[in-house]
Amino acid sequence: MINHIPTRVLPVSTMPPGDFEFLVDREYRLIRELLEPGRRHRDEARARIRSLLAMESIAVEEVVISERDIDRIEKAVRAGQDILEVFPRLSTVGTRTDGEGVNLVVHFSKKEGAPVRYLRGDDPADAAAVRELDLQKKFYLGAAELAQKLGLTQPKAKVLRDHLGIDEDVNCRHVFEFGSAKHPRFSDNAFRRMREALNDLDIEELWRARRR
Repeated sequence: MINHIPTRVLPVSTMPPGDFEFLVDREYRLIRELLEPGRRHRDEARARIRSLLAMESIAVEEVVISERDIDRIEKAVRAGQDILEVFPRLSTVGTRTDGEGVNLVVHFSKKEGAPVRYLRGDDPADAAAVRELDLQKKFYLGAAELAQKLGLTQPKAKVLRDHLGIDEDVNCRHVFEFGSAKHPRFSDNAFRRMREALNDLDIEELWRARRR
């Protein structure tokens, strides 16, 4: 090649970068092909799924990718779901091209009106969504720890929780399941609601009026 191309010439592609939506759609079709029955390219498909999940950080900050997310996407692709159902956040990302030739600049930008759903981190839904990550960090208090922080005995704390409906509030309580074992845990939301309630409630009166 050195005999035909001057040494000071920079290689420039004759094909401009493709539209972002086209590139994502092409990648999704490739993942679907790699996961077809009889193909032995599951590892490659999962690597490409991870890349698309990572791209969602353009639309949403603090994206954390877990094996559960990849499993969920793989299952959805195998089921034949459309890309907009599986990666709704990527539909909010677009590109804008400025200039031409060696001065070509591509900008990634968010678009409005995306069909994005919010799910809990343990929601089994197949479609991708904005997830509330790391539930164990949010729901970190056991019943005993919560009662101790409030300066109450566990039975009195339970009475107060029942009075306020804490255990039915998904922002206050979450039950982690490990096999057949269930572990209810509480968040700072539960602590704040109960602490504020103690300013107006007589816990001793509430205790005496409890159901026996």
